[in-house]
Amino acid sequence: MALKTHKTAVVIIPPETIWEPIQRIRRRYDRNLRRWMPHITLLYPFLPTSEFEEKAHRFRSRLREIEPFELRLAEIRYFKHARETFTLWLAPEPAEAVIQLQERLWRAAPECDDTRQFPNGFVPHLSVGQVARRSRLNEVLASLQREWRELCFRVDTVAMIWRNDPPDDVFRIGRTVPIGSTATC
Repeated sequence: MALKTHKTAVVIIPPETIWEPIQRIRRRYDRNLRRWMPHITLLYPFLPTSEFEEKAHRFRSRLREIEPFELRLAEIRYFKHARETFTLWLAPEPAEAVIQLQERLWRAAPECDDTRQFPNGFVPHLSVGQVARRSRLNEVLASLQREWRELCFRVDTVAMIWRNDPPDDVFRIGRTVPIGSTATC
């Protein structure tokens, strides 16, 4: 069994046609803008790219049993970290659909359980930035929530992504796996 790596992940990627409002926030607040495309992490760290083909086959059989679904990104929330630091994120709704999807993927790759190890378990989110200090957080949240307009998109695939070492450490799509009964092996 190969070891997990932080150079790969399994994610939901919104269609590029709706990226601009997300990227506008990320350009202001996200130190990871260059490395990651807008995404909702499902499994991370994941397995080496040499295992993508085998895992894609296992994922296909698990994802055939659920149907594609619509997600809304309507609310901006945050995670609190140590020393008054915070991660800003968009909350995908319905969260339960993403949780179900993540569980099916995890059952096909049980060694990739890191996203499930948080005190509240797996929390679906699309990170858009980081801020320091509670007073700054409140100011930024109020401003972003006033400006934010809900985005909706259909989730009909998951992406297996990978990156190289710096300086070429931008994530790229390695494989996509369809969701739903039309998925074939």
